[in-house]
Amino acid sequence: MQVGELFILGFHGKSVPDWLRAFAARFGLGGVILFDYSVRARQYDNNIDSPEQVRALCAEIAALPSAPLVFIDQEGGLVRRLKETRGFAPLPSAKDFNRLPLEEKRRLLAASLQELRALGIRYNFAPVIDVDDNPDNPNIGRIKRSFSGDIGEVEANALLMSEVARAARVGLCLKHYPGIGGADVDSHQDFMDISDALRPEQEALFYSLAPKTFGDAVLVSHAIVRQWDRENPATLSPAAIGRLRTRLPETLLITDDMQMQGLQKALGTAAACLQSLRAGIDMLCIGNNLFDQEAEMADIAEAVEQALQREILDPAEIARSVARVRARKALLA
Repeated sequence: MQVGELFILGFHGKSVPDWLRAFAARFGLGGVILFDYSVRARQYDNNIDSPEQVRALCAEIAALPSAPLVFIDQEGGLVRRLKETRGFAPLPSAKDFNRLPLEEKRRLLAASLQELRALGIRYNFAPVIDVDDNPDNPNIGRIKRSFSGDIGEVEANALLMSEVARAARVGLCLKHYPGIGGADVDSHQDFMDISDALRPEQEALFYSLAPKTFGDAVLVSHAIVRQWDRENPATLSPAAIGRLRTRLPETLLITDDMQMQGLQKALGTAAACLQSLRAGIDMLCIGNNLFDQEAEMADIAEAVEQALQREILDPAEIARSVARVRARKALLA
């Protein structure tokens, strides 16, 4: 079994580095995530320079063993890796997008998603379906990542985006399960406890939208819901991931970045990855942007192989996860 199919990895640079080639050759590789901004260098010198360069990079990635999918965060507004200043299509923030006439929305989405497909990007980590329950939320409301405080408007925009994405053949990944719009902590810095902020209808939105969304994928947040699991964030919680899997048996479940500080303080990347897979996640996202662990990626994949051999991880469950990844590769080829 190629355990590398369980990984979405980031790297620094504008061409595929040797370590990533070696990883894909040895373990296979599920996907690669691209960034424009380097958190470590504090400048826009990471994977993205121009449309021509990104197209060449995506072709290089697709030619790796097991044909990894290319992922990107192209929500619009501040969370937009492909910016107009570099020659890419414009896309406003979700909040500003929600105020536009329907035909303008459709035009902007078509231009953006068709551009992703033409560049070789196969999955967009969007749309955000977190409801804007806390306008001061540092990671959602304050930076206009939510469409609206009205759950019906959030749903309508997500369905429109899926319709356009299906025509463009770009997969979408709903985020951030189970809904972090009401949080008051930035998940990049610490665990969010949303136990008192989560509305049942927000959680239910993921269950209703995922099967209708082209790509059928959900990104799981590092949020804690004490009613489900008093100790573990959703990415590490069998209870949280079990709620998803029970309702969405074939949806692709992907972690938020495993380098975020809450996980780092609690466990570190390697231990957190193993716990997340045991809990039932399908794909682990490790951006290698918040900090550099590129040299450790092969060791983490080896640890997954060893856990499978010792049956700490259930081989049948991991095989089902790999099958879900390969089904998306076939869908989006």
